[in-house]
Amino acid sequence: MIAFLLVANTAAIPATAEIAVETRTVLAPAPPMGWANWNRFFCDYDEQTIRAQADALVATGMRDLGYKYLIIQECIAPNRNIMGNLVADAKRFPHGIKTLADYLHSRGLKAGIYTDVGPFTCFSKPKYQGSYNHEDQDAATFASWGMDLIEVDFCNKPDDHSGKELYGRMAAGIRRTGRPMLLYICSWGKEAPWEWAKGVGQLWRTDEDISYQKNHVNWDDIVRNFKSNAQHAAVNGPDSWNDPDMLEVGNAGITPIEARSHFSMWAISAAPLLVGTDLTQMDWETHAILINPEVIAVDQDALGAGPIRTGDHKDGVEVWEKPLSGGCGGTKAVLLLNLASKKAIASVRWSDLRLRPNARVRDLWSRKDLGVFTDGYSVEIPPHGSVLLKVSGEVLENGL
Repeated sequence: MIAFLLVANTAAIPATAEIAVETRTVLAPAPPMGWANWNRFFCDYDEQTIRAQADALVATGMRDLGYKYLIIQECIAPNRNIMGNLVADAKRFPHGIKTLADYLHSRGLKAGIYTDVGPFTCFSKPKYQGSYNHEDQDAATFASWGMDLIEVDFCNKPDDHSGKELYGRMAAGIRRTGRPMLLYICSWGKEAPWEWAKGVGQLWRTDEDISYQKNHVNWDDIVRNFKSNAQHAAVNGPDSWNDPDMLEVGNAGITPIEARSHFSMWAISAAPLLVGTDLTQMDWETHAILINPEVIAVDQDALGAGPIRTGDHKDGVEVWEKPLSGGCGGTKAVLLLNLASKKAIASVRWSDLRLRPNARVRDLWSRKDLGVFTDGYSVEIPPHGSVLLKVSGEVLENGL
């Protein structure tokens, strides 16, 4: 994992000369966590909605667990002024976005904003301004508003420009502001951002939207995004986060069992944890899922590794592992996932994890040590359910 970038011009340097080295600050050492409005509200929100969600992040203890970013998504600036600067919707933001960002900062949170690579954003009636040919200007505006993250969507991209070029423009604009702001590349996996976006942005979407409905998601779409995202696990690391899209935990369309599996899939993926439900109305089951510190720790683990599918897969049962820091390579998160519509036995063998016999097992959802198991672990799991384990053992070297 590359934690910083060394840049030096070595041409014609005398042997005794000192080499000037520029270090690039790591802005996202772990997957960003926070809240965003789109999944639950679409454009049915205003500045009071954002303030209420910020207050809920604090009151529920979520901020202190790492949920720091609050992203204002879509329907922000319908116009530009005579100088070409963005003009925020005065009805939606009567006190201005700078004042709203100041409030978020006063609550110990970070502010995020949304734009697009095209001349307009994805919302069409009415239209809202995108950043095409205004990248420097908009980056400067966002910096003046006090933003800490800029999400850039992929609608209305001009045919004669690549996403790589346009996201590069915004990244350059951000650097010129001098303000440290994350760039969230929302290209839905188009143009394979995992191949080029490291060093441009800090996180990027790997697939289409998890849902196209407000406050509703389908289980199959959660699984689709998890699996497609996992194909790019090798590039995961600080400032280099694959994003299978925002969380739907707490929204309609899935059961509490499915919601917990959803969160487990994102955690073992080292995915950004951007909550997309109404925090002021969430029930205790949703809250319990979102605040489990041991599951969050898997997502935020310093190694930053993505998921690897392992073992045998049959009857809809899959086993996924994620190496964790510490333990000299012998500590792993293991997700036992039942994708079938009936209950099933899920098993993991220590040899499949490249561990010696007698590994120790902890259930991260129940937060209980289960003991030491000789060759592996098996458990019955309900339909669409899962078990997330922390397995600690000695590394099996050279297959011996």
